[in-house]
Amino acid sequence: MSQKYLTLQPKINVDLIQIHDKTFEPYLSKEQINQAIEKIADALNDEYRHKKPVVIAVLNGSFMFCSDLVKKLSCQPEIHFVKVASYDGMQSSGNVKTMIGLPVSLKGRNVIIVEDIVDTGHTMDELAVIMDKEEVNSYKIATLLFKPSAFLGKNIPTFVGIEIPNEFVVGFGLDYDGLGREIPEIYKIK
Repeated sequence: MSQKYLTLQPKINVDLIQIHDKTFEPYLSKEQINQAIEKIADALNDEYRHKKPVVIAVLNGSFMFCSDLVKKLSCQPEIHFVKVASYDGMQSSGNVKTMIGLPVSLKGRNVIIVEDIVDTGHTMDELAVIMDKEEVNSYKIATLLFKPSAFLGKNIPTFVGIEIPNEFVVGFGLDYDGLGREIPEIYKIK
């Protein structure tokens, strides 16, 4: 018999989920995620009106967030992807590896780095080094989730959807050892 819990939206029963050896409980609903994305999109549309920015989505985790975000942008973004990795299981390794680099020159461009979650900030610091080498005109970070209590980096996100405590979360692109990305809500470890 599975336990049922309410999501943050009343009257919606959702089961706990099991991923590998861990149990997760509902944390952020689809509605809360969408409200956060709307807030970021509005701010980006104001900031980048008539600037045609380059959106750099950080794979794999940001794919759902980036997809929903760019659909709401009216600033005519050019969209590209990079793949970096810093997690081993549930812990940030502190070592950021670039797996897939930038496919185009960013020299003189206005760049929006789109990340699913910023916790330690190591990935953002590594991407900042890349932005400096690319000689971009400007870059800012947009993240769906930000963990200020875990943050150790130098590059604080400019556009934040939701600040959360230092808890491990999955869903909406976020994974636990490769699983859970497809879940349309966000769950936290129980």
